Amino acid sequence: MSNPEDSAIAAPISIDGGILDRMIEVRRHLHRHPELSNSEAATQSYLREMLAGQGIENIRDVAGYGLAVDIVGTGRPSNRKIAIRADIDALPIEEESGVDFASVNPGVMHACGHDAHAAMGFAVAAHLHRTRDSFGGTVRLIFQPAEEDEPSGGKRVVAEGHLDDIDAALCVHVDPYTPSGKVAVGSGPYTLACDTFDVLVTGSAAHAAKPYEGIDALTVACSMVGELQKIVSRETNPFDPLVISVTAINGGNAYNVTAGRVALKGTIRSGNDATRERAWRRVREVLEGVAASHGAKVKVDIHRGEPGVVNDAEMAELILAGAKASIGAENALNMPGWSIADDFAYYSERIPSVYFRLGIRNEDVGSVFPLHHARFRIDEAALKVGALTLVSAATMFLSAQGGSADG
Repeated sequence: MSNPEDSAIAAPISIDGGILDRMIEVRRHLHRHPELSNSEAATQSYLREMLAGQGIENIRDVAGYGLAVDIVGTGRPSNRKIAIRADIDALPIEEESGVDFASVNPGVMHACGHDAHAAMGFAVAAHLHRTRDSFGGTVRLIFQPAEEDEPSGGKRVVAEGHLDDIDAALCVHVDPYTPSGKVAVGSGPYTLACDTFDVLVTGSAAHAAKPYEGIDALTVACSMVGELQKIVSRETNPFDPLVISVTAINGGNAYNVTAGRVALKGTIRSGNDATRERAWRRVREVLEGVAASHGAKVKVDIHRGEPGVVNDAEMAELILAGAKASIGAENALNMPGWSIADDFAYYSERIPSVYFRLGIRNEDVGSVFPLHHARFRIDEAALKVGALTLVSAATMFLSAQGGSADG
C-alpha cells in the first residue's frame, strides 16, 4: 500500500444534510427497537428498507440477520475493494438512559452503540451511492449481527466468504472515554481476546442452623470468586493485559437451607496467546483447588471466543490520514487499544484491517456512562465525524495504487 497521505482528498468531504438527518432518524429508530444477537429480524428488515429508499440495489442477506451491499464507484478505474463493518445487535439490559427514544423492548437496550454504528454505516452507504461518480473501486458495507454473543456474526461473515474478494476492512466503535468528535486509533493489538467460563460447584445441602452437617456450595463459590481475582492481581505482570471477571452467581432458594449446588459464569480477556493459555490453566487449578479444600466438587467448562483485534499499521495510518483530511488534525489521536473484545477480530485475522474509536463523551448531553451501562448515552453530534472519517479513509484506500484480492 502506498502512503495514505499521498491519497489525501484535495477538497474536504461533505455529506448532504438530508443524509445526516436520516442517519439520526435511523439511529433513534434502532435504539427504540433493539434486538438481541441472532434475533435481529426487524433490524435487518428496517435497514433494508432504509437503504433501498436511497436507491441502493442488490442488498443481500449475510450471516443470518445481517445485510451486505456493494457501492461501486464509476469515477475512475480501480479494482480495489474495501469493507466497512457495522454491528447491529443490542444487549440484555433494562434501559435507564432517560432519552425520549428509549427502548420499548423490555430488558433489551443498545448499550454499546451498535445503533450508532449501523446509522453511520447507512450514512456512508447513502453518501457513496449518491457520489459514486467521484471515486473508483468498491466499498462493501456489512451490517453484521451477533457481535455481542455466540454464535458470532463476525466469524460467520468470514466463514461465508464475504471477505474473500476484499482487500482491507474498516470498523468504528463509539468510545465514551474519549471527548466527543475525536477519532482515536493505534497499530498492533487493539482489543483483547474473549473467552467465557461456566462453573458448577456441588456440595451438600444442610439446615441453615447446622451448616456443619453439609458442604455449603455458596460459601465455596464465594471463595472461588475472591481467589480468581488473584490470578490477575498477584500472578500477572500489569503490563501484560489480563482481565478475569465473574459476571453471574446462581444458587440456593430458601432462607433456612444451605445451597447444595451453585453455578458461576464469567469471562477471561487476554492480550496474547501465552497469557490466554496460562489463564485457562490457572482458572481450572484455582477452582479445583478451592473446591478440594472445602470438600466440594467442581465442573469447569471454558469456551474459546474471539481473538483480539490486531490493527494493521498502514490501515491505522489510513484512518489518521482520513480523519485529518475530513475533520482536522487536532481531532485525530494516536491512542493505544482498550480491554473490550470485538469479533471484528475475525476480519483482522483474514485481511489487513483497522478498528478505530469515535469519541462520544460530552458532559453537556450526559454521555458520560461506560459501555454496557443502563444509562449509556451517545452524543449524536459525533456521528457525523465517524461517517466522514469512514468515507474519507475508504475513498483514500480505493484511490491508492495496488492490486485486489481477486486479482
